[in-house]
Amino acid sequence: MPSDPQSSPAIIQVRDLTLGFGGRPLLKDLCFDIAPGEIFVILGGSGCGKSTLLKHLIGLYEPMAGSVTIGGEVFTGTEGQARRDILRRFGVMYQMGALFGSMTLLDNVRLPLEEFTDLPDEAMDLVARLKLQLVGLAGFERHLPAEISGGMQKRTAIARAMALDPDILFLDEPSAGLDPITSAELDQLILRLSRILGITFVVVTHELPSIFTIADRVIMLDKETQGILAEGDPAQLRDHSEHPWVRRFFNREATEAS
Repeated sequence: MPSDPQSSPAIIQVRDLTLGFGGRPLLKDLCFDIAPGEIFVILGGSGCGKSTLLKHLIGLYEPMAGSVTIGGEVFTGTEGQARRDILRRFGVMYQMGALFGSMTLLDNVRLPLEEFTDLPDEAMDLVARLKLQLVGLAGFERHLPAEISGGMQKRTAIARAMALDPDILFLDEPSAGLDPITSAELDQLILRLSRILGITFVVVTHELPSIFTIADRVIMLDKETQGILAEGDPAQLRDHSEHPWVRRFFNREATEAS
């Protein structure tokens, strides 16, 4: 992790981002930076727009206003080869893994290489095997997704997201559906990849154990104000936030009865 994320040049910049559907905003005027090598977590209550924000950051949706800049290049509204160049800079692990069930793990990991490179088949196989080895799945190359556990499917999805050696990995609810032990193992994998490869992680999650284990910094989205309610180190927010709802969230306390 960077020694001081706030002083590092941002690898992702979000400026005045307003997003929503049908002309109705869900989140308004979001501004934040993410530093290289940082594990940055997006969190908040149900329905606050965490996954929707992630989809805007990776270009699946266009915002109502504002911009997303990745690696110094404006991503919002970019088309053609310039867009493809930015897409190569990051990988995405979707909430349930999104593996193709009829394809082996090796073939799933190969997909980005087939889309974005002209490597020969042997080279693509080699890269895919190396990525699977990196996430602890050496020897499972010929397995189908249905033949492995949920945690292994998530690891395969991370391997596929790393196929093009991206600077940034976006993970949408990586612990969803996993038991506590498997979730903890996935947290350790994220920390190891961050430490060894210097990858920047942007993670959407509401799992408190994962947040306190992996996050360098968080932003908390708020449905009522349609903005960022809190930002910073999760332990500091838990213990010292001036906002009662933030403290209740991090301390897993029920809302007081009216």
